[in-house]
Amino acid sequence: MAESFGTDAERYDRARPEYPRELVDRVVAASPGPDVLDVGCGTGIEARQFRAAGCRVLGIDPDERMAAFARQGGIDVEVAKFEDWAPAGRTFDAVVAGQAWHWVDPATGPAKAARVLRPGGLLAVFAHVFQPPAEVAAAFAAACRRVLPGSPFAAESRPAAEIYDVMFTGFADAIAREDGLGTPDRWHFEWQRTYTRTEWLDFLPTTGGLTRLPPDKLAEVLSEVGAAIDGLGGSFVLPYTTLAVVATRLDK
Repeated sequence: MAESFGTDAERYDRARPEYPRELVDRVVAASPGPDVLDVGCGTGIEARQFRAAGCRVLGIDPDERMAAFARQGGIDVEVAKFEDWAPAGRTFDAVVAGQAWHWVDPATGPAKAARVLRPGGLLAVFAHVFQPPAEVAAAFAAACRRVLPGSPFAAESRPAAEIYDVMFTGFADAIAREDGLGTPDRWHFEWQRTYTRTEWLDFLPTTGGLTRLPPDKLAEVLSEVGAAIDGLGGSFVLPYTTLAVVATRLDK
């Protein structure tokens, strides 16, 4: 699934939200210099934000299609999994990962980040947490039960905030076990966005459960979700929380 997001890289880049400016500024302020390694950079969404903040960014992504799109936006990208990537002696002031650290091996990722960070450098892993309105979530689950029986998306799930809290606690625990990194800190940023029916149906196919779905089955899911949004008046406000776990490379 990690390499399925490039199926429609243009849609991914268009529909996926950026990260809060406060997050980018805080990472830049906490880093000793401007050199950033972006793990799982995808189409370059956060890479462009860090570049706009004055950083020099190198991206890594396992999907050549995503890397090619990011390069069109002026981002230098090397195609590899982070665990397999060869730094060739290069070091960085920050290692960041947006919506990507859960694809990295938790046993080797923090250690490799520590090796490529300069003393005082920052590891920052972050992701968006969101929960669509109950009517929209119910329509999505019902459609998945019909189209994707047995899929985890077809079942009633725990609240997204609870799922991500468990995930980010795991990130923090794994980072805390790495001798080369200091005690991790946790940041969070609250914001919101209004989605029209068109915008939400543009976003949904970029999510992991749907990236490999055949077009006819995808159309069924989108039709049912779209009807639910119509029932809300054609749009809804989606609250977001962007979570981050950060840790500093120890000066050893």
